[in-house]
Parts: sequence; C-alpha cells; structure tokens
Amino acid sequence: MNLETKLRERTAHAGVIGLGYVGLPLAVELAKSGYRVTGFEVDAAKAASLMRGRSYVGDVPDSELAPLIESGRLTATTDTASLAECDTVNICVPTPLRKSRDPDVSFIVESVEKIAAHLHPGMLVILESTTYPGTTEELIQPRLEQTGLRVGTDFHLAFSPERVDPGNPRFQTRNIPKVVGGTTPECTRLAVLLYSSSLTQVIPVSSPKVAEMAKLLENTYRSVNIGLVNELALLCDRMGIDVWEVIDAAATKPFGFMPFYPGPGLGGHCIPVDPFYLSWKARAAGFEARFIELAGQINSEMPRHVVGKIVRALNSIRKSVNGSRILLLGVAYKADVDDTRESPALDIVERLWELGAEVVYHDPLVERFPVGEKILESVEVSDDVLRECECAVVVAAHSSLDYDRILEQSRLVVDTRNVWKGQTSPKLFRL
Repeated sequence: MNLETKLRERTAHAGVIGLGYVGLPLAVELAKSGYRVTGFEVDAAKAASLMRGRSYVGDVPDSELAPLIESGRLTATTDTASLAECDTVNICVPTPLRKSRDPDVSFIVESVEKIAAHLHPGMLVILESTTYPGTTEELIQPRLEQTGLRVGTDFHLAFSPERVDPGNPRFQTRNIPKVVGGTTPECTRLAVLLYSSSLTQVIPVSSPKVAEMAKLLENTYRSVNIGLVNELALLCDRMGIDVWEVIDAAATKPFGFMPFYPGPGLGGHCIPVDPFYLSWKARAAGFEARFIELAGQINSEMPRHVVGKIVRALNSIRKSVNGSRILLLGVAYKADVDDTRESPALDIVERLWELGAEVVYHDPLVERFPVGEKILESVEVSDDVLRECECAVVVAAHSSLDYDRILEQSRLVVDTRNVWKGQTSPKLFRL
C-alpha cells in the first residue's frame, strides 16, 4: 500500500521526534485523527510520564492524552528503532542560538541521522523546527540522500513551521493555519494530505525556503515592532509621558495601525531567537539585517531598564537596592504559561543580585526557577511577604493574582505589564 492510500485511509504510522510544546500537541492531533502515532522523546522521565497519561504541556490536558495512550493510538518512547515502522516523521526539536548568536542545529542533525538509519522508500519526513532558510534542502536532504534513496522519488521531504502559542485559548495546533513547502510538488502534496487530515487549514507554498522564510518573517515582524514600542517606552519615560495611554490613543485609528505593547524584555522559544537565525543567514549572504539587529539590541536592554525603575522606586523612599528584598511576580516569559525559556526575569534577577539585592519570586505556575547555578523556589504571595519586601515587580501578569491586594499591601510596586491600568498611587511605578 502506498503512502497516499495510507494517509487517505488513516492507516499510516506517524512518528514525531521531540514531545515538547510543539511535538506533543501535534502527536495528539494526529492520534485523534485516527493515525497510530509514536512519539520519540530523549527524556526518559517525560516519556514515562506520557505513558501514564500524565501531560507536562499545558495545552495538552491529561483528559485528552490518557484515552489515546490507553487505546494504544499514541505511544511515547526513547527507542528510535521504532522509526523503521513509521510512514511519516515530523521533527519537532529545539533550535537554540549559541552564545555567538549563530544557529545551533545539532538537535536537527541528530534527529536526521536517526531517521537516516531507518529511512525506507515511501517515507515522508517533515521538519517543523524553526531554522534558517535553506536548512531543509542544504542540511537535511543531503544527509538523507547519503542512504542512496532520492528525495521526490524514493522518499519525501518538506518543511512546515510550527506556530504554537502556548496558553492561547483561541488558537491551538488544530486551528492554526499550517504552511507547508516540499522539496518537490509531490512532497508538498503528500505533506498537505497528512496535515489536512488533522488540522483545519493547510497552506501549500512553492518550496521549503519560502516556508522557512515565512516563519522567520512572522517572528521578526513581532520582534521589530516590540522593539519599536520598547524604544518608545524609553523615550516616553524620559519625557514624562504615559506610554500605555499613548498606545491606547493610537489604537483608536481604524486603519494603518496595530498596537504592540512594551514589556520587561522578550521571552519564549521563538521571538527572542528566530530573528537572529535570519540575520545570521543574511550575513552569510553578505547582507546586513539592520532592523533585526537593532530591535534585538533594544529588546535585550529592557531588563536593565526595569532594574533602573526598581532603583528609582527605592530611591523615592530613601532605600538602597543593596540589601533590599525584591519580590518578582511571575517569572514565566508571559502570562498564564509555565514556560520560563528566555524569560526576562532571568536577566532581572541576575542584575539585582549584582547590585546586592535579595530576590524572591512568586509564580503560581513555576514552582522552581533555575538562575545560573542557583535554583529559586516560589514563595507564597501573602500579605506578610508583600509587607516584608521593599518592592514588588510584575514581570509576568498571571491572571490568577490579586493585583488590588498586592498594590494595597506592598510598599512599592513596579508594573512592567500595565496591570494597574488607569490607577495612580505614589507607590506605583510604571514601565
């Protein structure tokens, strides 16, 4: 039976490498659509947790996962030998930046080598990990073709960028439009067929490079616009203007303007990282991506600005940051998620430590927070804790927090997320 028939009849065995924020929701959607799915996870503890029906990804509740595990429709394993049984394989592994801000594609390469060891005629391989334009055809295709099999003839290869927004109640894996670009028209057609059976909308494009570039454009667009509004926040602070009121006023224009909001810095697995993939590739092509680099510079300086706000707040009550106890409210990179990757809270904590402050935090979703070699643990946000701390700083505006009580009980508050919109108080300092 050929792959097209298996996809149409949903008898294909699908594999997903990497069961994190991207891979696990995808594996669940494929399994819910009728495919038999094997998920490959290097962390044995995570694989074991999944096999008990316990999810560690917020967007995948246990009630959705457990029936798929119990029925055998979805299996999690650390043994990549099972790749030999798979008809399709989606690569959903991390693609971090090195300290030198060049792409670290080692996880992709490792995954491709494992696939190559079990590559067989008819297999469809799709990369979902965000990366630079050209990765699919320049990095993955040659490695797979070293097996003697040829893309478009013996096996199929495509790129389809993940667009996961953790914690978004409206848009999740199933209903986020899926862009797909194959190395040949037949590769694209089969990849579209796979996704169309599980997801609401699939958009084919002419090549993997177009799909790779589209993903980078999406996140670069956000990075640049956030960089613009962060710079505006710095300017408004210098001029004594409320930047939040400025944005609300500008947003009343019904055309030609889209509001972006300042914050303590960028975080998460995409926006702080992905634009630098594009600027790295641009440099390799002899092109300087000035907007991207400038936006990155501005956004990376926001934690320093937040610490400056804390210092100014403490100065208003004749307190030094040295020896002061600072409470961070929320250390996740954004509200209502437990993801701390690239969180601006990391830089804020380290800068406060350098100035001699004692730092504690409360986050209802993050029990333990590694910062360098230290591990902090979330404290209760009680009235006593609020009164004991010289300053409370909102970094991630989790909706479960009682901000009215926090403002009432705290000595000082620094608001980087505009949670006290429209309120005034001598102890309230806004970004």
